[in-house]
Amino acid sequence: MSKTHPGRVILAGTPIGDRRSASPALIEALRDARVIAAEDTRRLRDLLRHLDVETSARVVSYFEGNEFARTSELIDCLLNGDDVVVTTDAGMPSVSDPGYRLVSAAIEHGIVVTSVPGPTAATTALAISGLPTDRFCFEGFLPRKSGERRRRLAELAEEPRTTVLYEAPHRLADLLDDAADVLGTDRRAAVCRELTKTYEEVRRGGLGELANWAREHARGEITIVIEGAQGTVIGIDEAAEMVAELTADGIKRSKAVAQVARATGVDRHELYDAAQNAVTTDKEES
Repeated sequence: MSKTHPGRVILAGTPIGDRRSASPALIEALRDARVIAAEDTRRLRDLLRHLDVETSARVVSYFEGNEFARTSELIDCLLNGDDVVVTTDAGMPSVSDPGYRLVSAAIEHGIVVTSVPGPTAATTALAISGLPTDRFCFEGFLPRKSGERRRRLAELAEEPRTTVLYEAPHRLADLLDDAADVLGTDRRAAVCRELTKTYEEVRRGGLGELANWAREHARGEITIVIEGAQGTVIGIDEAAEMVAELTADGIKRSKAVAQVARATGVDRHELYDAAQNAVTTDKEES
């Protein structure tokens, strides 16, 4: 009897360092899987041994080099009714790791996509960095070439949110040098290495100071957290006036609010309410 219901894509977050952070849900998903698509099959089998998990799943490699070609094969498995568990070397699949193409293709085929949540280096580093966590953006890996990297950094120069990056240890000093030149040597940052592992280290300081440190000490898995741009400190009323000027020039209020909030750091929702109240007050007075 043929199966009528497609399987599910299960994005399984794996430990980013300390294997003890593996959840019972991850162990269950790996144990019960019919198909496991792993970024590195050797690392997966090492994880299975460490967790004392036995599985009869068909394990296939699914990494950057074959992700495009293998996605259609995995879709066929899903359409035949098999769940496909996706794992990466560490952290959450599709976050700067394989997985996005399969998720996108599965959605197009009406296939359910779910997850077994796990730690990610980006949010772990953000939480312990000592930098603002209320608003942040994740940029993943910046370009390897200095010119392209500096252009991306220039785009982030006025970004008020905390920025989180990944980088390989042998490129860390160069990235921090470029960041210090573009964003300023005193811009606060944190370099987090070997998160949750025995030799975890968080180095905090200005970008210039950290660049000098990285020339001798960059090793292991690296996550960088950089302070957002410090906009001019203004009050909510002044920010609302800026919105009014933009809307008078024909810009939609929502777009004007978003633009002013980015430039000043004023809370977007509070600014929208203030701008709306200012318009209402003007109408009543007229």
